[in-house]
Amino acid sequence: MATIPPHIMEQAAHLPHSPGVYRFLNAAGAVIYVGKAKDLRKRVAQYFTARRYESKKLLHLVSKIAGIQHIVVPTEADALLLENNLIKELQPRYNVLLKDDKTYPWICIKNEPFPRVFSTRRVLKDGSKYFGPYTSGSMLKVMLDLIRQLYPLRTCNLSLTPDALAKSRYKVCLEYHIGRCLGPCVHLQSEADYNTNINAITHIIKGHLSEVAELLRTQMQKASDSYKFEEAQTYKDRLDMLKRYQSKSVIVTPSISNVDVFTVLVDGDEAYCNFLRVVQGAVNQSHTVALRLGIEEDREALLSYFIAEMHERLGELSKELIVPFLPDQELPNIMYVTPQRGDKVKLLELSERNCRLYKIEKLRQLEKTHPERHAERVLSTLQKDLQLPTLPRHIECFDNSNLQGAHAVSSCVVFKEAKPSKRDYRHFNVKTVTGANDYATMTEVVLRRYSRMLSEGEALPQLVVIDGGKGQLHAAFDALRELHLEQKIALAGLAKRLEEIYFPGDAVPLFLDKNSESLRILMQLRDEAHRFGITHHRKKRLGAMIDTELTAIKGVGEKTAEKLLLELHSVARIKAASLAHLTTLVGGKTALAIKMHFEKTE
Repeated sequence: MATIPPHIMEQAAHLPHSPGVYRFLNAAGAVIYVGKAKDLRKRVAQYFTARRYESKKLLHLVSKIAGIQHIVVPTEADALLLENNLIKELQPRYNVLLKDDKTYPWICIKNEPFPRVFSTRRVLKDGSKYFGPYTSGSMLKVMLDLIRQLYPLRTCNLSLTPDALAKSRYKVCLEYHIGRCLGPCVHLQSEADYNTNINAITHIIKGHLSEVAELLRTQMQKASDSYKFEEAQTYKDRLDMLKRYQSKSVIVTPSISNVDVFTVLVDGDEAYCNFLRVVQGAVNQSHTVALRLGIEEDREALLSYFIAEMHERLGELSKELIVPFLPDQELPNIMYVTPQRGDKVKLLELSERNCRLYKIEKLRQLEKTHPERHAERVLSTLQKDLQLPTLPRHIECFDNSNLQGAHAVSSCVVFKEAKPSKRDYRHFNVKTVTGANDYATMTEVVLRRYSRMLSEGEALPQLVVIDGGKGQLHAAFDALRELHLEQKIALAGLAKRLEEIYFPGDAVPLFLDKNSESLRILMQLRDEAHRFGITHHRKKRLGAMIDTELTAIKGVGEKTAEKLLLELHSVARIKAASLAHLTTLVGGKTALAIKMHFEKTE
């Protein structure tokens, strides 16, 4: 345990028993960690007890603390929101931080007379209304296009204050002439009428389409009753447009009204969090972020952080939150639901699927831009999942191929730094095994492979993968044991039926998640070994068939058959060749024997 300076212990002892936020500072006065607490004194005291030193990250943090600051707030919820703001502002080294540096677009309804509606990536505290963020630019474009088709709005940046309008110094622009604006700048549209449209637009963005549709029906009926049929037709067109847009929405379940869904997926030192907003049974919004984990790696704390983040971005959350588990800090006046079955569980599954897809996309980007970092992370995950003593930078995989015991071959493929190293691939023609004996074949090729590597002083692999179950695995283990390598090379078998992983001496297989990167690289190894082995097996079988047919001809031996094949490339071409051509290759007597042989077999 690290030695805690006396002045730090004194500062911790004088903290109040109140909810609030605490900050740890280093010797340079920089904030290195921000935390929340319902009781500041009790929470901070926990950092300086022996039982807290299970985490190396936490031990390192405590060794850097040179000062403590705190802010008292009225409630725990206030502490949660203040912590979120301070983390984003100060970017402390040991806190959970948003990894995404990309700013997503929002829809802004500007705080001004005759408000404009437009997309922006800058969220300002200027009294305007912001809706988003939209992770899909196409979704935002569809929304803005729908709004502009339904309601003519101004796009200019003119000041339309009462004083400016009173001076009557503006003229209508092209937008007015093509019907996209109703001319509020020249008093052709009242502010009340314009604001009615803005209210309807706000409902559309929030996903309350049924309310807007009902309003359009009422306006259409009113215009029709007043014999204003052209105006009624305008409302009808807008209603039809709204229905077409609604039909494209992802309807989850009509039984669920307005809820927000949160999920967290932890993967090593990173986490992926997804937010779904469901309005009237349809997914209205989806947002996924990546987090870099600090010393707080509990999923409950991560969920609290993400909920606070979305609360700040959106301004408000739904009254009901669907979560996979309860966060460590709950916001007031909100009901948290952890469903076990039914439609709400399906919503959680949808949210989790978004997390996984986002993670896969991020990993693909990492693989393209930083292949060395991608390989390091994949191999670290494989080492952790298989509990290997060292990082498996060099992996080899064996697969056997035969046809009812005939033409038995084996293949060995090599992966280095999680990538195929094709120049190191090897084929083995089985020499000591007769018939279909997969176990004996495996013992032979493993013995041959590693006895040769030992004799030539080559670097041994950290992991050997066997295509097969317990039988093939034990055969390979016997070969390694004979060479005294069973403690130097890790061994695993991958069975095809359920993709279960076996280890020597363990009867219970390991099952990895089907989307696991570790399982994917093992399957890639197995499939590559199978492909490489089958290709060699087919060539050998074909060669044997050709050799048998040609060498069956009187006067044609192996060398003659090889000469013919090198020149004409196939038995079919040899058969079709003229007597004169064959005579130039193998002489008149042998050429005549070949032609007579093929004439008899037709």
